[in-house]
Amino acid sequence: MNRIVSLSRNFLLFSMVIGLLSWQTNAFAGRNECWVDFYESPNYSGAHIRIDGPVKLRNLRAVDDQNWESRFDSLVVGPKARLQIFENTNFKRTLSEMAKYPDLMKSLGITDEEVKQESDVEFSPGEMVHHLGELNFHKKTKSLKIECVK
Repeated sequence: MNRIVSLSRNFLLFSMVIGLLSWQTNAFAGRNECWVDFYESPNYSGAHIRIDGPVKLRNLRAVDDQNWESRFDSLVVGPKARLQIFENTNFKRTLSEMAKYPDLMKSLGITDEEVKQESDVEFSPGEMVHHLGELNFHKKTKSLKIECVK
């Protein structure tokens, strides 16, 4: 009788551990879908790095012990990630900063319409971009934000 009780307790404990591990694996799998793969060359080739979200990187000088600033040329957004990339460090926009100096903008021939059109570039979950040059963002990324979505 004691042996049966002991086996039952062991089985119950074993079942609880397996259930907990299964739950953790499923929870981890959900978080694991929030990432972006960046490639150094067009068409998802060349040096590659995966950055897990959520994250805000003010610069890309020391990502995975390498300087990835201005190196990205293609990317794949994970199924539960949203990405914003910026041409400048600290999430700054070039023309938006210049808009603070209207005389300078005028002397450079920059219109208010160009300032309104300029923004960071955003990508949706699951999006694939084979060449950032098509978005006028060829090897320009210097900061980024990855947000996890449901």
